[in-house]
Amino acid sequence: MSAAPALATVVAARSRAHGPTSALWHAVELHRPTAEIDGACELTLCGSLARVDVEQPWPTPARDVCSACVTLTR
Repeated sequence: MSAAPALATVVAARSRAHGPTSALWHAVELHRPTAEIDGACELTLCGSLARVDVEQPWPTPARDVCSACVTLTR
């Protein structure tokens, strides 16, 4: 008997400012418990790298949010 697949959780992650681009909040789909997040960068839904902030809910109420991640999580 096989185990049921783990459900993915979408969490918020903060990218770094790069040149003229400001830091944004992104969405990351996790397939493991948030307790296993070690502070390394994760791949976001839009393809950026960002650090997960398990304290920040997704969708985040912040204004500086990646529009592509918002669209991809609808």
